Amino acid sequence: MPAENALLERLAAEPQAAGLFLDFDGVLAPIVDRPGDAAAPAETRAELARLVARYALVAVVSGRSGEDVTRRVDVDGVAAVGSHGLELDPSADAWRDRVETLASAAAWPDTERKGLTVSFHYRTADDERAARQKLEQVADQARDAGLVARFGRKLLEVLPPIEANKGTAVRQLLAEAGLRRALVAGDDVTDLDAFHAVDGLELAVRVAVAADESPPALREAADIVVGSPEEFLALLRTL
Repeated sequence: MPAENALLERLAAEPQAAGLFLDFDGVLAPIVDRPGDAAAPAETRAELARLVARYALVAVVSGRSGEDVTRRVDVDGVAAVGSHGLELDPSADAWRDRVETLASAAAWPDTERKGLTVSFHYRTADDERAARQKLEQVADQARDAGLVARFGRKLLEVLPPIEANKGTAVRQLLAEAGLRRALVAGDDVTDLDAFHAVDGLELAVRVAVAADESPPALREAADIVVGSPEEFLALLRTL
C-alpha cells in the first residue's frame, strides 16, 4: 500500500498537470442486470464535481454513447467520449447502418444499441452457457459482415473495424490538453487499451476495479486494484 499511496499523492500534488480518465459501468456505477438501469450514485457525482474544479481534465471514456454518458453523469465540466473512442474517429460513422442491420437481424432479447456499436447482454439469461453459444453465432455473423465481435462482462459487443479504442481516445485527450500525468480506471478488457495509452507518461496510475468477472490481464496491468465502485469512490476522495 505505501507504493500505491505514493502514486496517488504524487498525482494529487499537481492536479492541474493531470487528467483523470474513468470508465462508467463497473467503475463509477455498479454493474446492474439491465444497462438502462445503471446510475452513478449521488456521492460519486458530487465527487466528480469536486475533481472537475481541481484537475486539468476529468473524462469518462465509455462503451456507451457519449450522449448517454453525459446524461447519466450529469456533472458540468466532465468530458464524455463514447463508443470506446470511436466517436472521435469520423470514419466510424460509415459503419452505422451495418451495425444496426446486424442488431436487428440478431433479434436478441437484451440488445443495447449505441449507434456506432451494439451490445448483446446475457447477464439475465436463465442458461448463460446456452446464451453464450447462441451469441457465438451472432459473433460469426458480425465477422462475416466485416465487423469486429468481442466478448466482455456477460455481453457480446459488435463494432466497426477501425483502429479507434479507449486508448486512442485517452491519447488524443492527453495531447489536446498537453498533459503528461494521468490516472486511468477500468473494469473490463476494453480498458486495457486505456491502460496502455498512458505508458511513457511522466506519471501514470492505472486502477483496476476488478470484480470476479474482470479479466486477469486487467489486474496484472494495474498499479492499484480495488474491488468495487464503492472502493473506487474512496480512492477518488484521496485525490
